[in-house]
Amino acid sequence: MAIIRTYRLDEKNVLHFREAWFQQFEDEEVGQFVINHGSVGHMSTTSDVQDVNNDRADELFAGFLQACSDEGYAEIQDEDQSWVIVQYSLKSATGTERDRYLEKKAKEALTGHLAWRGLGTVESSDFAPRKLNIRILTPAPKLAVAAIKTCIREAKLDFTKMSIGTADYATPGKIKSVHPMPPKPMTLN
Repeated sequence: MAIIRTYRLDEKNVLHFREAWFQQFEDEEVGQFVINHGSVGHMSTTSDVQDVNNDRADELFAGFLQACSDEGYAEIQDEDQSWVIVQYSLKSATGTERDRYLEKKAKEALTGHLAWRGLGTVESSDFAPRKLNIRILTPAPKLAVAAIKTCIREAKLDFTKMSIGTADYATPGKIKSVHPMPPKPMTLN
C-alpha cells in the first residue's frame, strides 16, 4: 500500500495535511482509493472511491497530486521532520513477554492515533538494555507529544512508566526529554 502525504501552512500558520492511498484487497482485481485530510493534530476527514483497479488508481493519484500542488501542498522530506521517541523503562535488561506485548500494543495504538491526525508515522522500535524505544517521525513534534500522551493514556498502556523525548532528524542520539517534567537525562541505549 503506497501512501502520498502532503502538507501546507495556511495564512494563520496552521499546518494542514492531505494524504491518499490505494488499498487493494487480497485476491481481488480492485481495491479502494482513500483520501484523508485535515488540520494537523485534529481528527481528519476521509473519503474513498470503491472498486478501483490499478489503472484508475494511477489516474486518481495523479489528480490528487495535481490538486495538492495547485493548493500549495507538498511532501515533507524526512530530513525536514523531527524524531519523537516514546521510551518505557523495563524491569529486565532484555524485556519480558509482557514488554513485547506492550511494544506491539503501543505501536498499534500510536500508528492509528497519529496517522488519522497527520502527526507522523511509527518508524521502528527496539529494546535497549532496560528500555523499549518507539521511534516516530513527525512534522509537528509538539503536537505529536501531546497526542502521544493522550493516546497512551486512553489505551491504558503504562502511562506513568513512559518518557518522551524529541530530536532533530539528523541527530536522533541527541534526544531531549520533554515528558515527564522536569526533564531528566534520556538516552536511546
